Amino acid sequence: MRFLPVALACLAAASLCAAATPAQAATPAVQFTPVWYDSPGSDRGSNTSLNGEYVRIRNTTRKTISLRDWTLRDKTGYRFTFPKIAIKPGKTITVRTGKGHSGTSTLYWGRGWYVWNNNTDAAYLRNVSGKLIDSCSWKSSRSDYTNC
Repeated sequence: MRFLPVALACLAAASLCAAATPAQAATPAVQFTPVWYDSPGSDRGSNTSLNGEYVRIRNTTRKTISLRDWTLRDKTGYRFTFPKIAIKPGKTITVRTGKGHSGTSTLYWGRGWYVWNNNTDAAYLRNVSGKLIDSCSWKSSRSDYTNC
């Protein structure tokens, strides 16, 4: 029985240390993975080139999330509002800048010119209430995309 107080003291100290450890930031339920801000080739504004510029978002949870009326924006204020669509657990949805036929995994912004600046910009994803869910920024064109 002499060892019980020592064991209890060690257990108490361990729980205090665990409680003092700061919690890690939670992974956003939906996050950018990646933003392809500089489409291949020269930027001449063809629909193929515009669609080479895109944002991919991933559902990191185990539940389906409705994106209806969520928004995607850049620093300038260009804004895409998601239609009635849901993203399943572990799946991704791609939002391409140009025109095309939207489906369950790819949406088209329908723009006639580029959204994302090649040298510096940011992407913001907000839910229907306007709460910032995820953001991604870059300051260099050393590559054509960024994994946020």
